[in-house]
Amino acid sequence: MYQKKTKIKNSLGIHARPASMIVKLASKFESKVELEKDNIDVNAKSIMGVLMLASEKGQEIVVRACGEDEKEAVKAIVELIEKRKFDEE
Repeated sequence: MYQKKTKIKNSLGIHARPASMIVKLASKFESKVELEKDNIDVNAKSIMGVLMLASEKGQEIVVRACGEDEKEAVKAIVELIEKRKFDEE
């Protein structure tokens, strides 16, 4: 298992479009990919799960993956959140 903490950087947080970007990206990996916020774990390949976290700007989440490509999965999702800011800014 590989995991990394990250903070939501885009101004609107994880709403429908960023959630769909996470799901689309997570689905490219064989590993089981999860997001955690406030001790709630959700499947990062489920749009309803990702939206259920209701993550706002500045909140911390954990990106976790387990499988053959776990490091690549976590790194890609963290980059989407931190560096690309869901391509919103």
